[in-house]
Formats: sequence, structure tokens, C-alpha cells
Amino acid sequence: MSRTPRQVGEDVWKTRIEKVNAELVTLTYGSVVAQLCKDFSNDYVQVNEQLDKMGYNIGIRLIEDFLARTSSDRCRSFKDTAEIISKVGFKIYLNITPVVANWSSDNKQFSLIFDENPLADFVELPDDGKAMNELWFSNMLCGVLRGALEMVQLQVEVEFVSDVLRGQDTTEMKLTLIRVLEDEMPVGDE
Repeated sequence: MSRTPRQVGEDVWKTRIEKVNAELVTLTYGSVVAQLCKDFSNDYVQVNEQLDKMGYNIGIRLIEDFLARTSSDRCRSFKDTAEIISKVGFKIYLNITPVVANWSSDNKQFSLIFDENPLADFVELPDDGKAMNELWFSNMLCGVLRGALEMVQLQVEVEFVSDVLRGQDTTEMKLTLIRVLEDEMPVGDE
């Protein structure tokens, strides 16, 4: 009998993960964002880019850990990928399960709706007139997903479209499948 993605995520979270104090992660992440804001003189567009790049580098390494912990098979569709991201990936690493919603008619775009975001606990955006419109505080998550999915041959665009930190009703991340990458053999390997 095959286990559902939710069961896989719960099993790995309960049994195979060395836990890190959530508040420590939240405060450390907040310090990284604050330092980037300082380094880039509150140019939030550049801060968003740096968070995305940092996340991308984490994602291309994190996928190996994810695959080793879950023994996941290759997803058959982008819908399967969405379920694994939501119910297994986010559960394992952040102990949350965002809702998969807003599928496009061609099944190449969906949203993750977050009821909670542990990276944004204890956070208030700077009241400088720009942060509420320009800073995506948890943008590192976009890079993590982009990097991890690229390593399993899925080129995606990932972006936040709303955030409760900005005074909006929900925190929503949109993922769009650009293309399935072809497996390429290094030159000389056959």
C-alpha cells in the first residue's frame, strides 16, 4: 500500500529529523534579512535578489537531503510535484503544510497559500514607506524551491504575490513551470 505525501511528510518529521529550535531559525533568518537591508541601504529590490540567490544555492544542495530522507520517486506530473512540495518538503524542513491552490487551466501554475510562516514570526517590516511595497521578507523560500526543482529537471519561476507582513490577507507564493529540462550527459560520457 502506497503512502500519501502527507503521511511521508509526517513520518519523516516525526522520526528522521534532528530538530532545530524554531525560534533560533526565525531570529537567525531575521538577522540575515536585517543585515542585507543594511548592506544594500534599504534597496529592497536588491535585498529580494540576494535572498533569492541565497535560497537558490541552498535549494540545489537541499534536494539531495530531501531525496535521501524521503526515498521519493520521480513525480509524474507538476500536480504531483506540488503535493510533494507542500505536504513533504515544507513539512520536513519548516513543519508547516501550505495549501496548494489556484491551478491554471494548463496545470503549469499553482499557488502555495501559507496559514503560517515560521520565518516571519516576530517580524515587523520597516516603516520607511518602501518596505511594505518592495520587500518580500521570505524571498529565500522562492530561491530554495527554484534551486531544488532545477536539480530535478524542472525550470520554474517562483514569486510571492501576497504577504501578511505587508498587510495583505494571505501569504501566497506562485510557482510557474517554465519547462522540463532534458537530462544532459557531460561531453565525452556516453
